[in-house]
Amino acid sequence: MRYRSSVASVRILRDGLKFGEGPRWHDGRLWYSDMYDHAVHAITIDGDDERIVEVPGQPSGLGWMPDGTMLVASMTDRKVMRWDGSSLTAHADLNEHATFHANDLVVDAVGRAYVGNFGFDLDGFIEEHGIEGLFGPGVTRAVVCRVDPDGAVSVAADDLLFPNGTVITPDGATMIVAESIGLRLTAFDVASGGELMNRRVWADLSSSPTVPDGICLDEDGAVWVANALAPAGVRVSEGGDVLDQVEVSQNAYACMLGGADGRHLFVMTAASANAAEASRSTGGRIEVTEVAVPHAGLP
Repeated sequence: MRYRSSVASVRILRDGLKFGEGPRWHDGRLWYSDMYDHAVHAITIDGDDERIVEVPGQPSGLGWMPDGTMLVASMTDRKVMRWDGSSLTAHADLNEHATFHANDLVVDAVGRAYVGNFGFDLDGFIEEHGIEGLFGPGVTRAVVCRVDPDGAVSVAADDLLFPNGTVITPDGATMIVAESIGLRLTAFDVASGGELMNRRVWADLSSSPTVPDGICLDEDGAVWVANALAPAGVRVSEGGDVLDQVEVSQNAYACMLGGADGRHLFVMTAASANAAEASRSTGGRIEVTEVAVPHAGLP
C-alpha cells in the first residue's frame, strides 16, 4: 500500500555502513550502532562522523543514564555494556532471561533500561521456514528485561513476538514497544517502580502490512515506524491509522527524530538484515529528511 507523503526530499547523510541500528539524537549528534562493524558512532547533521567505541559483542540499542553514562546492548553475549567516555564495562547480564541476541533498548529518566531480545535464531528460522513462517505458530516468544540502575535484571514483560524498537512518553507514564513479528505496537503503563502494567495493542499494523523495527515518538503522540520489509518509514497514530510515510532507498530498520529543532527524521537502511549478507556488505545508509512535527519522549 502507498500513501501520499508530506515530507521533504530524502538525502543520504552517510553510506558505507554494514548495518546501522539504534539511532539516538543526543548532545547535538545522531548516535548509532554499526552492528557488524562492532562499533558505536556519532554523526553531525553535516555528516561529520566519529567512531566512539568498539563493542566486540555487536552493538545495537543505545541510551543514556542521568549521569551521562551510555548504555549499549551487546547482542551476541546478551549483555548491557556501560561506556563512561573512556572505558567499556559490563553493566548487566541478560542471559538468564534473554533466549537469543539482545536487541533494542530504551533508558528512562531514572536510568532503568528496558531491553528486548530476538527470542530465537531469526536467520536460521527464515532459512528453514521462509519469511512467511515467521508469522505462523512456531515462533518462540521473548521477554523485555528491565535493568535497574544498579545492574539488577528482571523480566518486565513476557510473551512478546520479537520485541524491538521502544519509546517512553514525555511524562514517563507509557512505554510503547514494536513487536516486529506481531505486526503491532504494544503499550504498557509504567509504574513508579518501573513495573510494566495494563498491556494493550497501541496500533495493529497487520493490514498494511508493516513490520515495525525501530520506532520514535513525536510531539503529537504519533509514532514513526521503520518498516523492516519495505523501503519506508511510516507515521501512525494510536489505533493504527497511517498519517504519513517517507520513502527511502532500501529497507528501513530504525529511525529517530533529531536535529536542532527535532524535525529531522533519520532512517537507517540496508539491503538485507541477514547477518551473513549484512556483515559482508558496506551498503548500509543513514538517510535523512525533514518532517513537520518534532521529537518527543525518551529516547
